[in-house]
Amino acid sequence: MTTTHIPIIQNLQQDNDMAFPMSRLLRLYWLETLSEWRKTIRQPGFAIPALLFPVMFYIFFGVIFSQGTNTSSYMLVTYGVFGIVGPALFSFGVGMAVERGQGWMDLKQASPMPPSAQIIARVLVSMLFATIIIVSLFVIAYTLGGVRLALWQWMSLAFIFIAGSLPFCVIGLCLGLVLKANAAPAIVNLIYLPMSFLSGLWFPIDLFPKVMQNLANAFPPYHLAQLGLKIIDKDLGRPAWMHIASLLAFTLVFLLLTTIAYKRPTQD
Repeated sequence: MTTTHIPIIQNLQQDNDMAFPMSRLLRLYWLETLSEWRKTIRQPGFAIPALLFPVMFYIFFGVIFSQGTNTSSYMLVTYGVFGIVGPALFSFGVGMAVERGQGWMDLKQASPMPPSAQIIARVLVSMLFATIIIVSLFVIAYTLGGVRLALWQWMSLAFIFIAGSLPFCVIGLCLGLVLKANAAPAIVNLIYLPMSFLSGLWFPIDLFPKVMQNLANAFPPYHLAQLGLKIIDKDLGRPAWMHIASLLAFTLVFLLLTTIAYKRPTQD
């Protein structure tokens, strides 16, 4: 497909979103989400690590080598954030880059399917993965880690984690539109793992030198973790609105970058 076709396709997509009645649009969203879910779980190289790594790490560092329930509850939040960031980044960052490289994105753009369907489907699948990871961590924290929280705290953490996956979906979407298919897995890992470490998701952030604690402000996982830790009174004491504003700022910046990347002529 030549680059001259892209504006025509984008105009057709905009018309498609308005052409469908709401009932049919919702059905299209459902079918695309179901298709995306089936495709994802049939890729064990993605699904198994995404689901098992946060649980495995939490069992080791939050339960077996824990220094008590305080450590277990702290690690519950940080490994919860670690768990929800991965599927969001990889589903969009790697998944969309690979589909672009294989020509699937061009095919979907040329089809009568609304352009928003594939984005919403990936967001919902990422949230579903996040929900499975969160429930697994909650069960392990309660049964093996001895973590006891009030019902409102459990529910608040679940909400923060699931809603907090949205900024990382946007970041992943931006990466997926920019990266080449063969380079995407390595580059996303180079972003995901160091960012998780520097955000204090593997070790308590207050054990870091002061300069590294200040550096953590540059990474969105840090702000999401601090929101979760505030629920259990283990954060660094900064106001919640600062972390929310930071996450919104990251989201808006990457939305802008995503729009620019989407409109540029494709080179794949």
